[in-house]
Amino acid sequence: MSSDSLEKGYNPAGIEKKWYEFWEREGFFEAYDKSDRPPYSIVIPPPNVTGVLHMGHALNITIQDIMCRYHRLNGDNVLWMPGTDHAGIATQNVVERNLAEKGLTRDQLGRENFIEEVWKWREKSGGAIINQLKRLGASCDWDRERFTMDKGLSDAVRRVFVRLYKENLIYQGQYIINWCPRCKTAIADLEVDYEDQDSFLYYIRYPFENNKNSKKNKNGLVVATTRPETMFGDTAVAINPEDDRYADLKKKTVKLPLTDRVIPIIKDKYVDTEFGTGALKVTPAHDVNDFNLGEKHGLERIKVIDDDGIMTEQAGEKFKGLDRFKCRDAAVAALQEQGLLVKKEPLKNSVGHCYRCKTVVEPSLSKQWFVKVAPLAEQAMNAVKDGRTRIIPETWSKTYFEWMNNIRDWCISRQIWWGHRIPVWKCAACGELVVEEIDPEKCTSCGSTELVQETDVLDTWFSSALWPFSTMGWPDKTELLKTFYPTNALVTGFDILFFWVARMMMMGIFFMDEVPFKDVYIHALVRDEKGKKMSKSKGNVIDPLKVIDNYGADAFRFTLAAFAAQGRDVKMSEDRVEGYRHFVNKLWNAARFALMHLEEGKVCEIDQNNLTTVEKWILSRTAATAEAVKSGIENYKFNEAAGSVYQFVWHEFCDWYLEAEKPALYDKNNTARQDTAKAVLAAVLKNILIMLHPFMPFVTEEIWDILPMVQGSVMKAVFPCKDQTLMKMRDPETENNINFIFELISGIRNIRSEMNIQPSMKLNVKMESSDPLEKTCIEKNSAMIQNLANLGDIDCLDQSEIAAFHGDDASASSATAVVNSTTIHVSLKGVIDFEKEESRLTREIEKITKELLSVSKRLNNESFLDKAPEAVVAKVKAKQEMLEIKNDKLKDNLNRIRGMKK
Repeated sequence: MSSDSLEKGYNPAGIEKKWYEFWEREGFFEAYDKSDRPPYSIVIPPPNVTGVLHMGHALNITIQDIMCRYHRLNGDNVLWMPGTDHAGIATQNVVERNLAEKGLTRDQLGRENFIEEVWKWREKSGGAIINQLKRLGASCDWDRERFTMDKGLSDAVRRVFVRLYKENLIYQGQYIINWCPRCKTAIADLEVDYEDQDSFLYYIRYPFENNKNSKKNKNGLVVATTRPETMFGDTAVAINPEDDRYADLKKKTVKLPLTDRVIPIIKDKYVDTEFGTGALKVTPAHDVNDFNLGEKHGLERIKVIDDDGIMTEQAGEKFKGLDRFKCRDAAVAALQEQGLLVKKEPLKNSVGHCYRCKTVVEPSLSKQWFVKVAPLAEQAMNAVKDGRTRIIPETWSKTYFEWMNNIRDWCISRQIWWGHRIPVWKCAACGELVVEEIDPEKCTSCGSTELVQETDVLDTWFSSALWPFSTMGWPDKTELLKTFYPTNALVTGFDILFFWVARMMMMGIFFMDEVPFKDVYIHALVRDEKGKKMSKSKGNVIDPLKVIDNYGADAFRFTLAAFAAQGRDVKMSEDRVEGYRHFVNKLWNAARFALMHLEEGKVCEIDQNNLTTVEKWILSRTAATAEAVKSGIENYKFNEAAGSVYQFVWHEFCDWYLEAEKPALYDKNNTARQDTAKAVLAAVLKNILIMLHPFMPFVTEEIWDILPMVQGSVMKAVFPCKDQTLMKMRDPETENNINFIFELISGIRNIRSEMNIQPSMKLNVKMESSDPLEKTCIEKNSAMIQNLANLGDIDCLDQSEIAAFHGDDASASSATAVVNSTTIHVSLKGVIDFEKEESRLTREIEKITKELLSVSKRLNNESFLDKAPEAVVAKVKAKQEMLEIKNDKLKDNLNRIRGMKK
C-alpha cells in the first residue's frame, strides 16, 4: 500500500472536524440503559452556561475523556453524562449587562419578563461551552445533555427541598451571611475570594464610665480592629478570663465611642490573647464569630450597614447615609479628634471579595434559608473513612475531613431572580408557611387562597449537589439509575471539593442510600511555564482554543496528560505543546513508512516460530506498554500512562524497531521472512493506535481508517491487554538481551559522535566480554549491530585472542566504551588523521576557553547580577555549565588522541 494514502504532513484542522462528526453520527458515544457489558459512568462537572473553555476545563475534560475512551476500548458500557449549570448569579449578571446596553433594568421588566429574557439568552448563547468541549474531543453522550433548570432536574430540586424541610433539615433563620452589595444577594462562604490588601489595625480606647478602676486599665479598654465603621454595632467588649493583663479589672461596662451607649465587658476563652490588646470588640450583626459570641452571651444584634453597603440610622446622625468605607475614614477622624484613637499600624490582611463582581463582601445579619448540614456531613465523612469513596490523591482526604468537621449550616437562599425559586408559600391570612412539591392552591392551615411565594431562589450549588442522580431521572426509578448509579469516578479540581463534591456526597447518601461516586480524583491547577497562576491581569493566560488552532487537539491533550502528575500543578507553555506536536508528526511518519509495506487486503498472521529476537522484543514491549498504560489510567497516574506510550512509540518503535526491521521488510528474496516482518509491524502499529487513542483520538482514527488490516473505527477496537495471545508474548529475558544490544550500538554511536567521525564511514569493531551470556548474545545479534552501527567488521574476541589484541598496536589506536561486562574497541586506524584531529580539538578548546572567560566575567560582575533579570542571569549560568561540560569532553578526546599517537 502506498504511503500516499496518508498526506505527507498531518493537518489536524479538517481531520478533527471530520472524525468528530463521524463519531456523533455513528452513535459511538452512546450509553445503554440495559447492557450485558460492565457499566462505567462519569458525570461531567457541569460548566457554567456562561462559560468559555479555559485551561482548567481543558485538563478536566481531557482526563475524563481519556478514562471514557479507555473503558470503551475495554468493552465497558460507558456513560459520560454531560450538561451545563444555570449559574444563577453569573448568568443574571450577563443578562443584566445586556439589558443595560439597551437602557433597561430587570426591575423595569419585572420578574417573569426578565426570566424570559434569560431563557432567550440561554437558547442563543448558552451552547458555546458545549461546542468548545467538542473541539477538545469530549466523547460525552450528548443526546442525554442536561441543564440544571430542566424540568426533570427542577422536579428533583423541589422533591429534595420539601423532604429536607419536612425532616427539619431546612430552616429559616437569622444568621451572619456573606452579602454582596453589588449583586444584592447572599453568597456562600466558598464563593468568597480572599485577597491580601494593605490596611491598618486601629487601636481605639473604649473609656470606662469613670476612671476609678485598676491601675493597668485606668483610662478604659483599648481594642484593635481593621473595621472601625462597624463599631456602631458593638454590643460588648470581650476579654479572655485567663489574660493576666485584665486580672484585676473590676469594671463591668465601657462607653461605646462616638455614641451615648454603654456596653458590657464579657469574659470568654474564645478571645485570642495574642491579637492586638487582648480586648475584642463584639459586633454580632457583622461578624460570624461575634454572632456566635452574642448567641452565647445573649447580646443584642445591631445592624449598622444595610444591603447597599450604606450606614443605617443605628450608626448615628453624623454617620448614617455614608458609604461604609467613607464612614471608616469619618469615624477614624472623629476618634482622633476626641483623643480615642490610640494609634494605627500598617497591616496586610485578607479581605473577602464576591467571586463574580469582585466587590468587597459584607458579613451581614440576614434572614435566610439554611440546610442543617451536621447530620448529613457525618454520613459523608463516614463514607470516605470506610472506603466507600476514595479521594485521590489521598492527601486531600485530610482537607476534606477538616472542612467537614468545621462545617457551618449552608445558606441556600439567594436574592436574585434566575434560579430555582424556593417552593415555600406564606399565607397572607394566617401567616402559615406552606412547603409543597406542587404549587399549592390554598393554605393547609386556614384554607385561604391568598398565598405568596418566597421571592428568593436556591443557591446554584443546591441543584448541582443532586447532579449524579437527578441527571439520571431521579426521583423516578429509571433503568439508567439502576445501571449507572453510583458512578465510578468524579474528576474535579480541588477548588470545588467543598463547593460541590462534599455536597454531592451528603445529598447522594441521604436520598439514594449510596455514595454518588466510588472515586474522586482531584487534579491540580494548570499554571504558566514559570509555575504562576494564570490571570488576565498578569497577561499569562493561554487560550485553549488558540492552542488547538495552532497545534491540534491531540498535541494539546497529550501535553496535558503528560504533565498531569498527582499532586503537582501542570506548567503549561505553547513550546511544550509544540514538542508533542512533533510526537504526532513522528507517529504520522511512522505510519506512512508502515503503509509502504502493508498490502491492501492482505493480513498476515504472525508466525511465532519465525520471529527474530528484535521482533520478539517489540511484541514483548508492546504487551508491557499496554500494561503500563492500563495501570496508569486505572490508577489516575495519567502522566505515567502518557510517558510509557510516548517512550515506547518514539524511542523503541520508531528509533530502534523500525530501523532494525528494515532489512527484513525490504528483503524480497525471502518472502516468508518478509511476511512475518510485515505481520509484526502491522500488529504493533495497530496496538499503538489503540493505546494512543484515549490520549490522541483524532490522529489515531485518521491512521486507523487507512490501515489495510483493520475494519471499522478505532473506537470499536479492543485494548491490547484483552489480547491474551499478545500478553503471553511478554519475554523479559529477550527484553534484557535486546536492551543490552542497543546499549552496545549506542556506545559505538557515541564514539563516532565524540571523535567527529562521519556517519557514513564504516567502522571496524572488536568486542571482549567476561560474561559468556553477553558474548553469545552479541554473536546471535551481530548482523543487527553491524546494520544499526554501520560497521564493516565486527569481531567478538575469544579469551585466547584478548591477550594478543591488547599487545597489538590496534588496541592502542582504538576508542573504547564499556557496557556491562563487555568492552567495545572501535578501531580508529585509517579513520582519523591523528595530527589533524589534535589540531582541530586544540582550536575548539581555545575557542571555548575564550567563551568561558567572557561568561565568567559577566557572572563575577556584581552590577550584572544585581540589575539583570533573574531569567537572564539563569540563562548565562546555564551557558557557563554547558560550555564547561563541552570543554571537559573535548579535553578528554584530546588526551585520548594524544595517547593514540604515542
